[in-house]
Amino acid sequence: MPGDGETVTRRSESRTEARSRSRTEARSDSRTETPSGNGSASVPSRGLVLLFAIACGASVANVYFSQPLLVTMGHDVAMGPAPVGSVVTLTHVGYGLGLFFLVPLGDVTGRRRLVVAQLLLLVAALAVVATARTAATLLAGMAATGLLAVVTQTLVAFAASLAPPAGRGRVVGTVTSGVVIGILLARTVSGLLADLAGWRSVYLASASVTALLALILYRVLPRHRGTAPTTLRYGQLLRSTVTLFAREPLLRLRALFGLLVFAAFSTLWSSVALPLSEAPYHWSHTAIGALGLVGVAGALAATAAGRLNDRGLSRRTTGIALALLAASWLPLAFTRSSLWALAVGVVLLDLAVQAVHVTNQTLIYALRPDAGSRLIGGYMVFYSIGSATGALAATSLYTVAGWGAVCALGAAFSCLGLVLWALTRHDPRHAAPDCGNSCETT
Repeated sequence: MPGDGETVTRRSESRTEARSRSRTEARSDSRTETPSGNGSASVPSRGLVLLFAIACGASVANVYFSQPLLVTMGHDVAMGPAPVGSVVTLTHVGYGLGLFFLVPLGDVTGRRRLVVAQLLLLVAALAVVATARTAATLLAGMAATGLLAVVTQTLVAFAASLAPPAGRGRVVGTVTSGVVIGILLARTVSGLLADLAGWRSVYLASASVTALLALILYRVLPRHRGTAPTTLRYGQLLRSTVTLFAREPLLRLRALFGLLVFAAFSTLWSSVALPLSEAPYHWSHTAIGALGLVGVAGALAATAAGRLNDRGLSRRTTGIALALLAASWLPLAFTRSSLWALAVGVVLLDLAVQAVHVTNQTLIYALRPDAGSRLIGGYMVFYSIGSATGALAATSLYTVAGWGAVCALGAAFSCLGLVLWALTRHDPRHAAPDCGNSCETT
């Protein structure tokens, strides 16, 4: 019958197109793994990975610069103590919106072009903040800064797409170390610069650094994506982000881990300034910001966590990290009587959070490399929810019940994560994708 003949013809053409796409993707993968044609397996290079980490850290720091500067900023633009808190809120709201509406664009367009465009727009937003003379202008600039700072996650997805599967954990771990170091050092840098040259210098300096990074990345980033772009339209792209959560049990589980560990992370870092600014310490804002230097030691462990994931030890890495996270609250509970206990707790907490975070991102990207930006953007929405929940709960609880209650809250978030891991670790639906018989679950 003619209809059958047409069906056979269409099937034949479909198989031909599929073979053609396969050959094209194979050539693309080959170029991605050895772009210089020298057969090197270390791709992307260490220098490029380090550049990704620096750009991520510098970008995400813009979300946190304002925290030690709120009082000064408020006085300068005639904002009262209550409304000035909306500076931080709007920045995080902008960041959350960017995760959902901007990061998925990395799956449909050239990531190099998207990164550079977002960085240049971020420069403009930072300039608005630095020159703001009214509260409305300042708030608009901060919201735009948060929205565009999600270039961090575009860079994480880009780096993951360029890495061969066997080395993806190491690459994601290194880049994530840059993200966390940027978060931890943001308060230190902003406090020092503000003391030297005023709060506006913080955002002028950041705008200059961001512009320089845009130029360097434009010249250095590879033009190829590492994965083929999707043909979805923008509305379909956003819907598919939600669909991925419905279809992928591992993504849902890892998003819950992310929510809980960043709720614990935010519980500490949003409230630790309160006991340190009181007796017996009476630390200045600059001294409190310097505490982030201690946290960097833990953040540097993210690369080691990535290597463990490359060896198929994602389940064990997650369980050990969550146990360390729960244990970190014991020394943190003695903050008022011992700075050594505080330092030990900070290092353990940051180490544990970053180990889980790197494991999460490495595993979820491997689910669908072609949807890497949507997966990481969607996952990071849960990160934002956890961070906001921890910050709001910790500061409110400290007011009514003190530091001991805050530590109990952080321990509760941590123990919930550990219980979730114990309940799901043998579930085959949560197995790491494509890791063969040596794979561990969750």
